[in-house]
Amino acid sequence: MPFLDKLHIWADERPHDTAVVVGSSRITWAGLRDGAAGLLAASGSTTVLAEPNSVDFVERYAAAVAGERRCAVLDPLWPAPMIEDVASRLVESRDCGAAETAGTAGTAMGSGLHDGDPSSTFLVGLTSGTTSVPKAFTRSRRSWQVSFEASIEFFGLSQDDHTLAPGPLSASLNLYALSECLYAGAAFHTLESFDVGDAHASISHDGITRLVLAPTMLRLLSERGLAGDVDASGIRSIICAGSKLDARTLEAARRWAPHAAIYEYYGASELSFVSGTRLAAGEPLDVGGTGIGTPFPGVELSILDDAGNVLPEGTHGNISVRSGMVSNGYLWGDDGHALRCLNGWYTVGDQGYLRGGVLHILGRRSDMIVTSGKNVYPHEVELAMACVPGIEVAVAAGAPDDIRGQKVIAGVVPAYGAVTATQLRTGLDGLLARDKWPLQFYLLSELPITDRGKVSRKVLLDWIKNHDSRAQPLG
Repeated sequence: MPFLDKLHIWADERPHDTAVVVGSSRITWAGLRDGAAGLLAASGSTTVLAEPNSVDFVERYAAAVAGERRCAVLDPLWPAPMIEDVASRLVESRDCGAAETAGTAGTAMGSGLHDGDPSSTFLVGLTSGTTSVPKAFTRSRRSWQVSFEASIEFFGLSQDDHTLAPGPLSASLNLYALSECLYAGAAFHTLESFDVGDAHASISHDGITRLVLAPTMLRLLSERGLAGDVDASGIRSIICAGSKLDARTLEAARRWAPHAAIYEYYGASELSFVSGTRLAAGEPLDVGGTGIGTPFPGVELSILDDAGNVLPEGTHGNISVRSGMVSNGYLWGDDGHALRCLNGWYTVGDQGYLRGGVLHILGRRSDMIVTSGKNVYPHEVELAMACVPGIEVAVAAGAPDDIRGQKVIAGVVPAYGAVTATQLRTGLDGLLARDKWPLQFYLLSELPITDRGKVSRKVLLDWIKNHDSRAQPLG
């Protein structure tokens, strides 16, 4: 793992400084190095970690990627049979090799707490798919070292930063933030489990200068922080991933943390970073659009058709990259579309276009709505609707239509009070081309989510088809 050699440096230079904080537990650089080293004898060639956030988790993670070892970090909230299935597949996988028994790994995997061969696999990543078993891909140590160098440069991470990533370490966003901080020699903070009050307490008392989190968490912390008069003036940077920030979240974050530069970026688990943008403190907000910055440091970006041909500027197609951050590929679950190589360029099938060097994200091709022969992406509809005053969140989808083939529909959760279809149409004027406007709006009593907690357009369409009371048509 690329951070272990660095860990020795920080432990020698600053042995008693705090390296990691999890809730009320802390561990120093020397403590982390020594604790992880003490676990090496019991670490096999492949380790599966499926447990909540803790200092012990961090120590086990560091030991699990030492030498030529590799680690898979699973969500502890997954059903036990799914965790067991994934663990069994990893053991049986030819690429991962059979798991070593405790005490036998030292010779095969290296006895010291040091980084292995840069080209070797250290991490097995899991992504949700259409089947009950998550897809599994692998990453080399070199791919994350290149990613660390790029992200430290882009986000301006320094050793005097205190980063708070309040989500679960089983999520790739937070696991990467932990690893990046260990590589950079910067203190990393997280919580045993996400709680707004605990996050605010950490910001108030731990000298947090940097937040790494999903947009939904940023909105919660910002709005409740404003209501509770939580001081966030010491935060210098906010880094968001997962989806483009909506107008309400940006405005709340800017008011709550007035001195923070806000970063948003596009990436994929299989590709790592692709593009990003920095909104400096005081810079005017640019909301409602689909643009999400210029290529990340070290990334070449192009828009290609399915044959691998470069498309003209402004024409949408496969967002494709060339960089040293791309993963090795899949162990299982690749249906031929999860990660494709087009003439040396890699894509996960996300659609977008380039204009003036800026990448615009439209979403997955499978989500595209074809209405009266025109292509409409739900993502651009949702971004525009999120800018309409009084809207908490919007979900757009394509419903069957005898005349148009499909029609654009949208469900909305109001931020406050009542909302009407007329109000929504008026709010969209100037934000979205009229031929992309939803033809029918629905008032949602809750978000349509899957059993894994993800917002689902299919669930919304099922509610509408079955006249579910959670989706009421607006006239």
